[in-house]
Amino acid sequence: MEVSKEQNIIIEGRHNKPIPMDLIFKDDGKAKPVVIFCHGYKGFKDWGAWDKMGELIAEAGYFFVKFNFSHNGTSPENPTEFYQIEAFGDNNYTIELDDLQSVIDSLLLPTFKFGQHLDPSDISLIGHSRGGGITVLKSAQDKRITKLITLASVSDFGSRFPEGKKLEAWEKKGVQYIVNSRTGQQLPHHYQFYKNFKENKEKLNIKKAAQKLKIPHLIAHGSSDTSVSIGEAGNLFEWSPAPKLLLVENADHVFGVSHPWKDEEELPKEFKHVINKTIEFLNADAEDLYAEYADND
Repeated sequence: MEVSKEQNIIIEGRHNKPIPMDLIFKDDGKAKPVVIFCHGYKGFKDWGAWDKMGELIAEAGYFFVKFNFSHNGTSPENPTEFYQIEAFGDNNYTIELDDLQSVIDSLLLPTFKFGQHLDPSDISLIGHSRGGGITVLKSAQDKRITKLITLASVSDFGSRFPEGKKLEAWEKKGVQYIVNSRTGQQLPHHYQFYKNFKENKEKLNIKKAAQKLKIPHLIAHGSSDTSVSIGEAGNLFEWSPAPKLLLVENADHVFGVSHPWKDEEELPKEFKHVINKTIEFLNADAEDLYAEYADND
């Protein structure tokens, strides 16, 4: 059976910006475990081969969900372009946590149109890069999450901010810019980003969240990742109570994928390996996995 797709369903989040969401699933009327994917920094739900990943996971029997964070800089009208640059500048980690909460909550509403296709008792999160950090935080907070998969994930948010004179200059000017290498755009970060982090430092502590996890955690990372150090995967492996480490030889930050990605293109072997191992992990019994990791501790 081919998978069905429902694209750009709009969720009204908590921060006055729409959250576009895609659903990929087999339209067989059966309740399926839910898998929710969170994109990373300067990312979006339609980047590269994320859609293909969703199709493969859906074909394996899952209700796959991907979405754009409300302030990622895209819009429902232009889901792959950063035209909303002021929204990008206003983004922060707590907004992204709230957005993910809004997505989860919307799926579980009794009025959700596709509710008969999902099993609300079985929800897994997948997060790439910065989205990995968000999923670790949410998994520690929300008891509805049953499994966690992080792909090339960061292990600390605080270390990504400037220090000293650069931080002082940012505060004085109120904004700093980052170049989007794909488009050449100058994307703003308003100082509120740092201020919000400092005000919510404990809530945004990935280490403490990882240590509190009570679910199995698959940690995938490429050995040639130049964007996020492989040492960050080591941190998550050390902190998580029930971790499984998947080191992918010669893989970069996006496991060989680029944007745009054409449907007819063959997926890189590194990315296919990650998807296969993700499905294998999702298929395994969560309680057995957790007991296995605990026994090996």
